[in-house]
Amino acid sequence: MLLAIEQGNTNTKFAVHDGEDWLAQWRTATEAARTADEYAVWLSQLLGLQNLKLSDLDACVVATVVPQSLFNLRNLARRYLKCEPWVVGENAVLGFEVRIRKPSEAGADRLVGAVGAHVLYPGALIVVGSGTATTFDVVAEDGGLEGCAIAPGINLSMEALHTAAAQLPRVAIRRPRQVIGKDTVESMQAGVYWGYVSLIEGLVQRIKSEFGRPMTVIGTGGVASLFHGATDAVDIFDPDVTIRGLLEIFRRSTQPPAGA
Repeated sequence: MLLAIEQGNTNTKFAVHDGEDWLAQWRTATEAARTADEYAVWLSQLLGLQNLKLSDLDACVVATVVPQSLFNLRNLARRYLKCEPWVVGENAVLGFEVRIRKPSEAGADRLVGAVGAHVLYPGALIVVGSGTATTFDVVAEDGGLEGCAIAPGINLSMEALHTAAAQLPRVAIRRPRQVIGKDTVESMQAGVYWGYVSLIEGLVQRIKSEFGRPMTVIGTGGVASLFHGATDAVDIFDPDVTIRGLLEIFRRSTQPPAGA
């Protein structure tokens, strides 16, 4: 069985695939200092709830945007799964072109998202990833990554507003009923939430205009569900884009070379 690990700056997703279906998925807070042994204890307990064991896992694929965590994730695979992990950006096979000036600068989450979106949705795409950052990845018809726009994530913006302004409280992100708030909390929620909806709508429109061809817009990421139903700029909300991309990259990395 395959253990797929997708690590962002805020959360890390672990998922188990048996070759046909995803059996389980779990999230934990990203902690760069967490050791392989700590991961193994945590993972063993969750696997047990699904009547699975660490020894059932014999393959691993990893995408992380936290370089200091990779040592421990690699040791988790080596020590407890008895395998060498496929790591996006290192030994894993992407199977598409990264058409930016410095391909090494493309984050693993963006690469995985491009693959996961392309394998399911035809044509050119804009993949809107809502997490610590809000990313707008442009994926061409052939699956190549053409470029990206990156903005701060909605939670990061709300936290920055609280931190920088002494009289503004820390508030939860939610969809307000109206844009004009009647108190401080409502006003902050309205400004940040509807401001981000406008950010998405504006950047999607500008990207489409600049790209010059029809595009489908896919929304994904940890907080993408916040915007479901709030805008027509996003055609499809798909929470499984990155995990699907990890599975496809694993398959591309392990398939025999053509003609072999």
